[in-house]
Amino acid sequence: MKLNYKRTFLSGLAFLAITAFWQMYDNVLPLILGNTFHLNESVTGVIMASDNILALFLLPLFGKLSDRTDTRIGKRMPYILFGTGVAVILTNILPFLDNSYADSASSWKVISFIVTLGLLLIAMSVFRSPSVALMPDITPKPLRSRGNAIINLMGALGGILYLIFSALMYPESKTKDLLHVNYQPLFIFISALMFIAIGIMLLTVREPRWSSENSKIEKEHPEWDLTEKGEDNHSKLPSPVLRSMIFLLASVALWYFAYNALTTWFTTYCSTLMGKNLGFASTCFLVTNIGAILCFIPAGLIASKIGRRKTILIGTLSFSLCFVAAFFITTSGIDGALFTMYIDFFIVGAAWALINVNSLPMTVEMCSGADTGRFTGYYYAASMSAQVVTPVLAGTLLKVISYRILFPYAALFAFLSFVTMLFVRHGDNQIEAPRGIDAFEDLDV
Repeated sequence: MKLNYKRTFLSGLAFLAITAFWQMYDNVLPLILGNTFHLNESVTGVIMASDNILALFLLPLFGKLSDRTDTRIGKRMPYILFGTGVAVILTNILPFLDNSYADSASSWKVISFIVTLGLLLIAMSVFRSPSVALMPDITPKPLRSRGNAIINLMGALGGILYLIFSALMYPESKTKDLLHVNYQPLFIFISALMFIAIGIMLLTVREPRWSSENSKIEKEHPEWDLTEKGEDNHSKLPSPVLRSMIFLLASVALWYFAYNALTTWFTTYCSTLMGKNLGFASTCFLVTNIGAILCFIPAGLIASKIGRRKTILIGTLSFSLCFVAAFFITTSGIDGALFTMYIDFFIVGAAWALINVNSLPMTVEMCSGADTGRFTGYYYAASMSAQVVTPVLAGTLLKVISYRILFPYAALFAFLSFVTMLFVRHGDNQIEAPRGIDAFEDLDV
């Protein structure tokens, strides 16, 4: 049994488009809301959190709906095509309203912008769960960690394409003294990237045939199925499996409590407590991304050798220890010791890869193929719930206690995710990694 890399790369084009969009959304939208519409930080924060709040409800909904869909082009592709098509149109309306308001301000333009943004967030939610569920649909259960590593690499590529384009189009030398920055070329680029990625999928992805072939493989291995079949072949989890699922989703929420607190507040932590500028924080995050990217593929291979659960346990414990180390490094007062932060953050990225590559496959491992979209939605609901709460909770503690609490806060939640993972007993479909010349067979497409 070997992973079909070609099919996995093609199915990952949707995640490439999604990641590129959200990278732009997180970086550019606060600038538009603050600089063009002159909204304060509180209102901007509420708007920026709205995508996570919507995701809590919409991702499980559209994941479940796609599970129950049956069309000529598959059950995931209709949602991917429709959601992307609507998103491409709405994405290009936003900079038009932004530029129009800058030329001539009016309240209806603010309302139009917010309404368009809300519809865009709904459109993105339509195809997020189906897009992620497509890989498990066409990949045998034991190979899904490797498949998810490829999907994560495709997402990283989407983010890199955005960063390169934005760096070339909007250097500080061009934007420093402008009263208003026209972001329309950037939005056009992202919408074009989304359109091309999904167009390639439409032309190349044969979801019904690939899903059918995978279903045949899984029927030959009934020992992989941990569920009890209910109505219409949908999953009914036995009590022990349900308990593992609950602990796994709790772990997902807990490590996002740790990681999202760091990504939200580390820049402010650097300027307030350490006297360091944005450049230092950005370099730390860049090193983290490099560590993650370099370890995506090894994370899948390690899981195939020692199991997903043990791989995630290593990742969460490493997470916690890195945050403890970061606390002592940043509060030591020894300026030269700050270089070790780069090493520490590289390990954070590697640990994140060990966790992220294997957690989704463990989730969908516990359900039947008929419910992959629904359980993918549960996975993202757990992560999004943490991302809604932890910026507010961590920010409150930083304000009330001290900024020194950031890394102990992250370390605590990372360690709690390690503890809850100890109670996960299912979803770890371990296979032995190939040896010698057999290892090269995995490169076939």
